[in-house]
Amino acid sequence: MRFGVLGATQAYAADGSVLPVAGGRLRALLVLLLLDADRTVTPQRLVDGVYGDRPPEQAANALQSQVSRLRRLLPGAHIEFGPAGYRLAVDPQQVDVHRFTGLAAAGRAALAAGDPAGAAALLRDALGLWRGEPLADVSGAPFADAEAARLRQARLAAVEDRVEAELALAPAGAPLIAELRDLVAEHPLRERLHGLLMRALHGAGRRAEALAVYADARRVLAEELGTDPSAELVALHTALLRDDAAPAARLPSPLTSFVGREPELRRVHDLLGAARLVTLHGPGGAGKTRLATTVASGHDGPVCLVELAAVTPGAPVAPAVLAALDLRDAGLRAPGGPADLTDRLVAALADRRLLLVLDNCEHVIDDAARLTGRLLAAAPGLRVLATSREPLGLTGEALCPVGGLPVPDGPAAPEAAAAYPAVRLFSDRAADVSPGFTLDAATTPAVLRICRTLDGLPLALELAAARLRALPVTQVAARLDDRFRLLRRGDRTAVPRHRTLEAVVGWSWDLLDAAERRLAARMSVFAGAADLAAVQAVCAPDAGDVLDVLTGLVDKSLVEATGGRYRMLETIREFAAARLAEHGETARVRDAHAAYFLDLALAGDAALRGGGQDRWLRRLDSARDDLHAALRHADTATGLRLVAALAFYWWLRGLRGEGAALARRLVDRVDGPPDGLAEEYALGLLVATLAGGGDRSEVDAASRILWTLARPPRHPFLLYLSGMASGPPSPEDAAALHEQAVRDRLLGADPWSRALGLLGTAMVSLLHGRHEQARTELDAALAGFRALEDRWGMIVTLSTCAEAAYRTGDVASAAAPMAEALDLAEQLGSTLDLAELLRTRADGRLVAGDLAGAAEDYRRVRRIAGPAGAPELVAAAHLGLGEIARRDGDPQRARALCERAVAQCPSGWFGAEVVRLAALVTLGQLADAAGDPAAAHAHYRQVLTAGAGAWDAPVVAAAADGLAGPLLRDGDHESAARLLGAAAALLAGTGAADAPAGTPTAAALRERLGEAAFATAYARGANLPRQRALALLDGR
Repeated sequence: MRFGVLGATQAYAADGSVLPVAGGRLRALLVLLLLDADRTVTPQRLVDGVYGDRPPEQAANALQSQVSRLRRLLPGAHIEFGPAGYRLAVDPQQVDVHRFTGLAAAGRAALAAGDPAGAAALLRDALGLWRGEPLADVSGAPFADAEAARLRQARLAAVEDRVEAELALAPAGAPLIAELRDLVAEHPLRERLHGLLMRALHGAGRRAEALAVYADARRVLAEELGTDPSAELVALHTALLRDDAAPAARLPSPLTSFVGREPELRRVHDLLGAARLVTLHGPGGAGKTRLATTVASGHDGPVCLVELAAVTPGAPVAPAVLAALDLRDAGLRAPGGPADLTDRLVAALADRRLLLVLDNCEHVIDDAARLTGRLLAAAPGLRVLATSREPLGLTGEALCPVGGLPVPDGPAAPEAAAAYPAVRLFSDRAADVSPGFTLDAATTPAVLRICRTLDGLPLALELAAARLRALPVTQVAARLDDRFRLLRRGDRTAVPRHRTLEAVVGWSWDLLDAAERRLAARMSVFAGAADLAAVQAVCAPDAGDVLDVLTGLVDKSLVEATGGRYRMLETIREFAAARLAEHGETARVRDAHAAYFLDLALAGDAALRGGGQDRWLRRLDSARDDLHAALRHADTATGLRLVAALAFYWWLRGLRGEGAALARRLVDRVDGPPDGLAEEYALGLLVATLAGGGDRSEVDAASRILWTLARPPRHPFLLYLSGMASGPPSPEDAAALHEQAVRDRLLGADPWSRALGLLGTAMVSLLHGRHEQARTELDAALAGFRALEDRWGMIVTLSTCAEAAYRTGDVASAAAPMAEALDLAEQLGSTLDLAELLRTRADGRLVAGDLAGAAEDYRRVRRIAGPAGAPELVAAAHLGLGEIARRDGDPQRARALCERAVAQCPSGWFGAEVVRLAALVTLGQLADAAGDPAAAHAHYRQVLTAGAGAWDAPVVAAAADGLAGPLLRDGDHESAARLLGAAAALLAGTGAADAPAGTPTAAALRERLGEAAFATAYARGANLPRQRALALLDGR
């Protein structure tokens, strides 16, 4: 028998005849049994489902009577009665709702496993079972509404999965647009539908419409639910803003056909289904990269390609992975991120599903293996596909050897030979360079000799085929025979494959003319792809136009050209670098390379402070590998100039950790500033210290250099970094900053410097409570940055305007500048900055008493900070929600959230420590309120013994206030004042030592003691050495 409930109720006998079921209660009973087909349903549930809240007096007898009627109507059905209730003994697969559920689940699994074609077929079959509204003819039954709603949601999810699969099969989603528009109109709060429509429109080339869909979704969610779009929808919107059709899959577009490798493709696909680390290993030139990118392009799900060829041997791999994933190690306003960039990656990938392709691991094999092992252990949804000349050597690694393409063992007719991948590849490439070439009886013997001589290695075959521009195939074969005969002389064994490739590269090299060899050797100094201007300046500054020579190298397959940029494959670059060294030119060409990229960095540093910010960010991004390579190879003076020129770029792009490591190598070479480079040395110290660790003496040394400059700095970003590293200035320094003469000396006439200086003095004014002055300075700074079209300056100034308004409780005035700052950050495409700004707004709303608004922002921070790799912001959100719970009178929830915040704060991250300390203060306050002074004291002590700096001053003051409060209540006023002074002793030298004097307890003590007595008692504590101050705070 067969049954249906996805529409009107249906019952069919074994012979296919329809069995009518008349009567609403009888149909309701049948449907209840069918929904739990082959499972026991309790009598009470059946009674409730058939009769609702008005069952007959003899409900059990009435139910038994209905079951008897149903048995008579369905003679082939077996309705069994047991101790637990009734069971309709029918195979669930004979009931459409269960068949639908199984097919939909199988389709979803196929989609997750990377089989969109199979998924689409299964999901179409599942959706084909629907005949209309579910439970259509029992809609009045008490259970029907809830069950029908559940089934409609299941159908909608299956539709979404089907559309996802069809978009994977055909990203140009024009046929799906009309259907998706109807679905979005019907389900306007369904974010996944909005995302699918955005993807379909973008795939159809209708980017503006796709962006409009996001705007509509954002508005509807705000109006209807009071929420913001999810992190996934925000990420998709960011990708569309960048016009990136497949934002997670940074895969190169192949310029040539992919030939052969069908067995390897199947093997890798199978291995990725069973293992989370698959390594394609084999000799250089075997085609590992092309095989990996072909596998990745067919992967259904997010993919990220990380090209490691440009990473210097011995350098860490994590920065390259961060850059490929478009993750920042710090936001626009924070001094630095995690001490170990791997921590940011772990945090960002922990809950993501991703295929990470690590290409060319061999020269950084140890760090690549360490990073891969760490990421796989922390991110269960991660799979890694690596290419290397050797395995990574990790437990669980699945290996796929990649060697030469198959070649016939003996003579073969053209048709038979063409069936072999090596022959097909050579023939395809030969036809590309020599359009008249065909594989026929005359050419086949020579082609077979070439393929066998070259062991079927794809790169070797392509280099040989490129020679058909000038030589007939028979001569190419003969010359290769001569070359390899020399290799085999004295050795009767076969030539190893790595020597095969070296030999064919050397043969190709020997056939170059002198100008081509010279240019190719010099191009080996480039770490990444270079444009024509860079090639000309570095390799042939006095040789006239190099385009013709460069074109010759491209034609001979020694250089690749893509989008106006030129690069060498790593195997060829290594060979060319050895030739450069043989001619003794390596140092000179590297110096030329460093000089060119120093000029580029200096031009970019100036342009980033104005309307060319976007264009120059992209230009510096494209040159990043060579900028960093130049830093590693440059002399100290050039290196320091490069660090200074790149400091602002690193800040804007969130590359603090990588920049810090490069700066540290340079500043550690010298004992002090070289002649004429004091400013550059100071910037190097600050870059190295802020994100890479260092001691206070380096910050002080940089500050001394800044204050003793007799002129405005050449790199005005030094002013900002110095202020960020030094912390709040002393009252004396703060007063000096407002003196016109000092400002003129430090800032000069440069508009960007003037705007930055106004921003800095505004921050100082805020710290010292001069709110009106701060507001005036902020308005002027914002006008300056607007005139320059500097989005970084606008974001920092606007957010500071909002913070200033929050400090005075003016939530309304904070709304507009914060909204503009959020919009600008969204345009920059940084989820991390969005989360930081939202956290700022939430903190401000909390201080101002807008608990509902603060809670909304904290929840959004919690949602989007995780994928951005920012656990410190997730912790901050939990701390904020905990403080809201405390104020709302829910201490148990508050304590749980604060304990979670403490656990989530990674050690060594900027911003994380102050969140941890603040959470401990709140836990102390909760313990105080609960009548547990010992626990409160323990929490406060953790804060006070943490080695606080200037930025931690507010939480240190709050902890001291918590300890002093009981003494105030007990009437021991002098001891309370002395204890607050001891907290100030812990902050000595930070510029914020007076923070404990501004707490509520301090204000109360002034009233009790009078100003003079309070100051005397406070000074007794403030003048204590650190260890004695700690002992006093600890009650010893």
